Amino acid sequence: MNIAWFYLILAGICEIGWAFGLKYSEGFTKPVVSVVTVAVMILSFVLLAQAMKTLPLGTAYGIWTGIGAAGTAILGMFFLNEPKDLMRILCLLMIVAGVVGLKIFSEQQ
Repeated sequence: MNIAWFYLILAGICEIGWAFGLKYSEGFTKPVVSVVTVAVMILSFVLLAQAMKTLPLGTAYGIWTGIGAAGTAILGMFFLNEPKDLMRILCLLMIVAGVVGLKIFSEQQ
């Protein structure tokens, strides 16, 4: 795995972090949480930009959003008591399958 993929995975993890930060900042009314959230947002974008120096746009952006969307939803189910019904889980599995597919097929080129 080259450094671009490492940056991309970290960017996706940061996206999960800032999504949670948005929840806990309560509309940016909590100053400390808000500042941390914005800092993590910026870090996520910087890491994504570094990954995009060598990775294709569609691959990098798709994986970044997939990690963020699936990761946030999964953690929301476990830590925020969000619904865990079968259809939600199946939809999350499709997102994960798409992310894996983008990774696999981008390496074949």
